[in-house]
Amino acid sequence: MIQANEIRVIDEDKKQLGILSVAEAISIAKEKGLDLVEIAPKAVPPVCRIMDYGKFLYELHKKEHEAKKHQKQVQVKEMQFRPKISIHDYSFKMRHIQRFLNDGNKVKIRVMMRGREKAKPELAIQILDRVFEDTKDTGFQDGIIRRQSWAVSALLCPVKTGGKDAKPENAQRSQEEVQSNREKEDSS
Repeated sequence: MIQANEIRVIDEDKKQLGILSVAEAISIAKEKGLDLVEIAPKAVPPVCRIMDYGKFLYELHKKEHEAKKHQKQVQVKEMQFRPKISIHDYSFKMRHIQRFLNDGNKVKIRVMMRGREKAKPELAIQILDRVFEDTKDTGFQDGIIRRQSWAVSALLCPVKTGGKDAKPENAQRSQEEVQSNREKEDSS
């Protein structure tokens, strides 16, 4: 399958064997009981490596599986409200929304309207605004509020709390500690 006449060959220990013909490289690989694999076909001359191709594919598959294991799948949870929701039902649903956002999931908030409620979609928007206000510490609104004839909905996304972009929780206090430590060092 290798098209070039001459190739740069790298052995199983990642040492360069130099530029060889394809037939010579294949014979060296056969002597060692390994395969000749083209790594960089667009290089001049193309680069090939002597390796166990089956083992290489197995390790590649294993790395991909390991990477998938550590990925976080973000789910979109949904919470439905009504314009005439009671205080207890509202607080119960808000606890669920807070838990979903703390787990790193997005939450779709839908306020469903029936009958005469459809004539006043501003009541549904008031419920959404109340939810946004109550979740401003853990989530933020993503996109616009979508209106339908029977419902009003919006999407809440979690606030990023970790990673390289996160600021320390007590950034002001830590700055004060650094300043007081400097003063102690200067006085001694």
